Amino acid sequence: MTKMQPVVLHQISNLSSGLGNSILAITIPWLILERTGSPTFAGLVAAVSTLPAIFVSPIGGWLADHISRRVVSIGADLLSALSVAAFPLAALTVGLSDSLILVIAIAGASFDPAGYTARKTMLADVAKTSKVKLDRLNGIHEGFMGIAWIFGPAAGAILIAVVGSINSFWVSAALFLVAAIAIALLRIGDSGKDARHRAAASGNKEPTSVLIGLTTLWRDKLLRTLSVAILVLGGVYLPTEAVVLPTYFESSNSPSALGLVVSAIAMGGAIGAFGYGWISARMQRKSMVRMILLGSAASVLAMALLPPLPLLMAAGFLLGLSWGPFNPLMNSLVQERVPGALHGRVFGVQASAFYAAPPLGMVLTGLSVERLGINSTYLILGGVLAVTACVALLAKPLRARF
Repeated sequence: MTKMQPVVLHQISNLSSGLGNSILAITIPWLILERTGSPTFAGLVAAVSTLPAIFVSPIGGWLADHISRRVVSIGADLLSALSVAAFPLAALTVGLSDSLILVIAIAGASFDPAGYTARKTMLADVAKTSKVKLDRLNGIHEGFMGIAWIFGPAAGAILIAVVGSINSFWVSAALFLVAAIAIALLRIGDSGKDARHRAAASGNKEPTSVLIGLTTLWRDKLLRTLSVAILVLGGVYLPTEAVVLPTYFESSNSPSALGLVVSAIAMGGAIGAFGYGWISARMQRKSMVRMILLGSAASVLAMALLPPLPLLMAAGFLLGLSWGPFNPLMNSLVQERVPGALHGRVFGVQASAFYAAPPLGMVLTGLSVERLGINSTYLILGGVLAVTACVALLAKPLRARF
């Protein structure tokens, strides 16, 4: 095994899973709008399908800490592949009703968060085996996730145009299988398991509660503040990508334009994530957080004006570029401030927080689009995001050096 093989296999899994999900982000709402013409139902499906992740993410983190990070990742990707394949299989057999689309979407959304969390808990072990600096690997990991969201939406739009929305689900299912195979070939240590063995040998009892991730995160004021910011910002921003933009472009029958805008956001995010190591060596972290929050808010406000496509893509690119370093930064802070045996549960709680706010926001956004229109809804969401960013920057933990 070459020194970099663990990094390569881990990132093949990361990229494949990300591509599968980013294609679904286009094909599922497009399938719904194509069949029902209702942005409210599209928002409802997007909202309800995120609910399982609120509960599954902490459980997936607990499983990663207590069973095996590799096993959890492989199992989650295999189940994701099966759930995605259920869309075309149902269409070929019993037919896709509105209720069945909702059920399959919920089932699929129940598996992916556990795989995402498990792969993140493996970062420290991959870095150790490959002798790569952890900050650098955090940036690589989130950068490749960004790359997946550059090509995935465009691929989804092309698939819709070439083979139709329902057949495009086969591609996502195959990508989840590739993700599972890559982790099955990965050979690294398991720091969570090692910590449990050391504790047992010394007579100490490692905390086993699922809730220990929440209490650990809450007691750390910095991590708590940033996690609350994620909760609010996710609840405001995600509905724009899941409801507002698909409705805007579906009304003009422009799936390729939707793919281009989402890909521009992802391209900026990938560049920002890959640049995290370089930025962190030259900028204080509190200054980096200011840049992230203010840059993101300003970019969303520009997008809310719904300018011509080139300007909308440019604003989306700046949004991604501003937000890109945030996830690697959060990974580094957790890895530095939380014991390795608790990484799964802490990352799981953070993922749960990210999924907790969007459901209500998506439903309300769908209703607002139908009653107030796309332009007014987007401006309201952009304004809320800007206010939230400013309030977060005034919090004491973010004003201190960290």
